[in-house]
Amino acid sequence: MWIHGGGYREGFAYEPEMDGGIDYASRGVILVQVTYRLGVLGFFSHPLLSEESPNGVSGNYGVMDQAAALKWIHDNIDQFGGDPDNIMIFGQSAGGGSVQTLLASPKSRDYVAKAISMSAGGLGAGRRPSMPFDTVQNNNKKMMDYFDITTLDEMRSLSFDSLTTLINKYGAETGKRVFFSPVVEDYFLTGTFSEMAQANEIPDIPYMFGFTANDMNDMTKPVADFCLLREEQSDKPAYAYLFSRQLPGDDSGAFHSSDLWYVFHSFEHSWRPFTDGDEALSLHMVDCWTNFAKYGDPNGKDGGEWTPYTKATPEFMVFDADQTDDISGMTDSPKFLGGGFPR
Repeated sequence: MWIHGGGYREGFAYEPEMDGGIDYASRGVILVQVTYRLGVLGFFSHPLLSEESPNGVSGNYGVMDQAAALKWIHDNIDQFGGDPDNIMIFGQSAGGGSVQTLLASPKSRDYVAKAISMSAGGLGAGRRPSMPFDTVQNNNKKMMDYFDITTLDEMRSLSFDSLTTLINKYGAETGKRVFFSPVVEDYFLTGTFSEMAQANEIPDIPYMFGFTANDMNDMTKPVADFCLLREEQSDKPAYAYLFSRQLPGDDSGAFHSSDLWYVFHSFEHSWRPFTDGDEALSLHMVDCWTNFAKYGDPNGKDGGEWTPYTKATPEFMVFDADQTDDISGMTDSPKFLGGGFPR
């Protein structure tokens, strides 16, 4: 099950760089790409909404959509030739953060057999980690009060465009930016991913965490710390990787989201002058991701070069490419180059 990114406010499951169904199916994997409510529709929390809820909470609608999709897959995937007991969830950026939320939630974690979190940090630092419930709902109340919108009827009379305009206006006039992301509200989410991981209350399954060399920030330590924690808690593997291919065509580098073209082998939708080395790298990465889905080992059922990140082998798999066949290798010193989104 693939969860797209976009800062919990934008994006969609059928973006061109995520067009990888054929490559996954040809390797015996059913790829299900899900959508979920975003922004104010997906994560708006307010005391009046919480008051009318039988659970006394509000927000988290977007990740609850993801959990509903996960449960649907579990209950129905056998009709499509799938195994309900072998579901891998994976996502990138806010999608990787969503993976972590689903792993932490008591409403969804029991359905997950493997998990990959891409460019979303790890232990102690994540891609906009879950926020305290009271803080979020009270901040949103202040925003609505600022515009003298104080009842549910008044809020519900607003169109999506009107809500978006108000949010942007509030930020511009007050300097207080409104963020939308999962919240810890003691119903769907009872703790942050890091808290639940440290308490050993996430699934006891294989994991793969990684990021890109020019990502939004250096995630080396959070990823390594998560893998080492899992080594202490479990005999299930935790793998780490760094995608370092400097994409051809300009000087944007291995920017945030650049690895999606490779993970889904979707070069046909890009203008970039990809090389034979890029083609080999992409096919290798698709093999790793689908092997992990099937076996919990990116090398395949017989193992291989990519070892779990442990105290004895504290190494990241580095994915790179050029005109040669040298497309990947292990290193204990992943090189973060800095960067962000492409220019």
